[in-house]
Amino acid sequence: LSAGVCCCCAALRPRYKRLVDNIFPEDPKDGLVKADMEKLTFYAVSAPEKLDRIGAYLAERLSRDVFRHRYGYVLIAMEALDQLLMACHSQSIKPFVESFLHMVAKLLESGEPKLQVLGTNSFVKFANIEEDTPSYHRRYDFFVSRFSAMCHSCDPDPEIQNEIRIAGIRGIQGVVRKAVNDELRATIWEPQHMDKIVPSLLFNMQKIEDIDSRIGPPSSPTAGVKEENPSVLAENCFRELLGRATYGNMNNAVRPVFAHLDHHKLWDPNEFAVSCFKIIMYSIQAQYSHHVIQEILGHLDVRKRDSARVRAGIIQVLLEAVAIAAKGSIGPTVLEVFNTLLKHLRVSVDFELGDRRSSAESATLSTSSKESDERIVQNAIIQTIGFFGSNLPDYQRSEIMMFIMSKVPVLGTTSLSLDPSHIGDLGTRRIQIMLLRSLLMVTSGYKATTISNALPAAFLDPLLSPSLMEDSELRQLVLEILHNLIDRHDNRAKLRGIRIIPDVSDLKIKRDKISRQDVSFMKKHGQQLYRHIYLGCKEEDNVQKNFELLFTSLALTTIELANEEVVIDLIRLAIALQDIAIINEDNLPMFNRCGVMALVAAYLNFLSQMIAVPAFCQHVSKVIETRSVEAAYFLPETIFKDKCNLPKSLEKDEKDLFFLTNKIAESLGGSGYSVERLSVPYVPQVTDEDRLSRRKSIVDTVSLQVDILSGNSTEDKVDNTEEITFEALKKAIDNNGLEEQEKEKRRLVIEKFQKAPFEEIAAQCETKANLLHDRLAQILELTIRPPPSPSGTMTITAGHAHYHSVPVYEMKFPDLCVY
Repeated sequence: LSAGVCCCCAALRPRYKRLVDNIFPEDPKDGLVKADMEKLTFYAVSAPEKLDRIGAYLAERLSRDVFRHRYGYVLIAMEALDQLLMACHSQSIKPFVESFLHMVAKLLESGEPKLQVLGTNSFVKFANIEEDTPSYHRRYDFFVSRFSAMCHSCDPDPEIQNEIRIAGIRGIQGVVRKAVNDELRATIWEPQHMDKIVPSLLFNMQKIEDIDSRIGPPSSPTAGVKEENPSVLAENCFRELLGRATYGNMNNAVRPVFAHLDHHKLWDPNEFAVSCFKIIMYSIQAQYSHHVIQEILGHLDVRKRDSARVRAGIIQVLLEAVAIAAKGSIGPTVLEVFNTLLKHLRVSVDFELGDRRSSAESATLSTSSKESDERIVQNAIIQTIGFFGSNLPDYQRSEIMMFIMSKVPVLGTTSLSLDPSHIGDLGTRRIQIMLLRSLLMVTSGYKATTISNALPAAFLDPLLSPSLMEDSELRQLVLEILHNLIDRHDNRAKLRGIRIIPDVSDLKIKRDKISRQDVSFMKKHGQQLYRHIYLGCKEEDNVQKNFELLFTSLALTTIELANEEVVIDLIRLAIALQDIAIINEDNLPMFNRCGVMALVAAYLNFLSQMIAVPAFCQHVSKVIETRSVEAAYFLPETIFKDKCNLPKSLEKDEKDLFFLTNKIAESLGGSGYSVERLSVPYVPQVTDEDRLSRRKSIVDTVSLQVDILSGNSTEDKVDNTEEITFEALKKAIDNNGLEEQEKEKRRLVIEKFQKAPFEEIAAQCETKANLLHDRLAQILELTIRPPPSPSGTMTITAGHAHYHSVPVYEMKFPDLCVY
């Protein structure tokens, strides 16, 4: 009777339940009953409205089997669910999906690793299914949390631990694919989810770094390795996540990376941090690169009080990111990068000087290591600035050069983002050197069509400022920057090292005909270049490298910018340098005097062969031969040796050892050169900054010579030299005060017209108008008469008046005279 009742009850059960029950065998080892599974699948496809009930019943059975640890039936239930999910693609599948996800969640909550892996595999299959319409109410919060926890599995069995971590990474990958493909489901990018997903992936990526510490991109792994290696799988998932990020959610995907690196102290050493951001920069869309750079800059600001090595690690990461971003779109972050880096450069200098002062007070021994750490930060900043600038196109690079130059502390400038008054002379010098080093990197490889584009006045004036001549290293950097900008045909490598070149043609110098723009540039700014070279030779702290760079500067100017007029100016400059060494008004050491003589010899040897005037070449060669026999210390091959016997004094009467102006003029005059100016000694122009500079002013050592050229008269030429006296200097300084008074007068007039009553202004204007009217009436009454005797114009030279025969017309008005 009971058996009959059971059969009768079974017959009364709904058909979908009977079909579901039939797929389970008596022994779970036999697996899924395929024939009955086909019937269940056909029924589900034929009656899709029953899918939700089928799913609910399967979920009920699965929950019961999980609770009873009947894992064989659990595997059969999940296999059936997977087949039903893959077979049914209608809109009615959505209620069934809810039951499916509920069953997956049950498996993931269990403590059995096999069930967790089983649930993950089912979820990944579900994630690969494209649904026809989005689901507005479905959320994956639980799965994000659970898969992230699985990524951090610490099971004592390494194999099980590895298996669970791989399952967690694959689950996160499935969540990302499912959520991102659904346009209306953007919750996956919310910070609470990214804060779990990204650190979980980085945690597994970090393991391979700990094992082999690879440098550079990894080799392409095989499919088997991808499945067995959590690190490789996590990296692929991380790349896929970043590749799907859009403009609005890019920052949410990047910020957890900083939190992970901070928490695990991975900025020092920073190999893993660098590899992470390389992956980020290569995975995201190119137009979003500036978002990542902005985030790195922001994090650098947050960690500005951390140790020097941490800041250096962040800056190194920024360098790698900038190196990749500079090849594509970098957006509006160009100036922001430089502003932030310059600010941190200042902070680093402050820290370094503060540690130095505190060490002087407390006499601690750990300061040297702190200073060296700060130097690492500063070098990283310089490298970043230089590398970033050197990868920009030329039209942007010129703007960056101007930007960096505007930040170099130069005496006399008023607007400085890096105020040198608070860091002292030592700090100012450090900033000058570091900014010039970065500028040197930016200018490397820069090729301007005209020299005026490469060296505009706003850039050239501060670059050649006396403020940047205080130190030997500063002068070297300035000259090297000039070389980068002047050398447009890559000749600098051929001129490396100061020497007497036997045959310049062997160097195969490349040059073009000088353009009109370059000729105009030399007329406007040539004297600045000459002056910088001239003053650079007079510095006592010059070493061999300084003389080598000065020689290269003269040679490159000859190659790139020299026409006949410039050649004469360069010869005048060379003779003036020779006079520095001979006369020695600046009391230079003997090594410097001999170095200047060697520089002049090397350059005139080069110049004579470049312009190919035989008589000039013969004179230069004769002097060099005489020096090699009688005064080898005047030649670069001898004076710059480690051990060179220096003379005790230089004899001014030994004409055979010197290059003579009259012989040079004679040799060039025969070849068509205009040599009149060779007789006029070169004198560097005096600038306003010379009066402000802390260095010894060239006004103290150079007399200004005024050449009075004759007019149409046949009278003798008047040659007069006005000496610089205390009164003359006082008058020049007072001129600045007069300009200030004029500015103040103009300000008062403007203020008066703005604030004074109208009646007062009208009355004053009427009075001035009446005076002007009377004055004009007197002028109109004048009569012009010829002078009684020949007279002439008056030329004032050094306090004397000289008259020449030019008619003078006098007027009756007593205080007016027209010449």
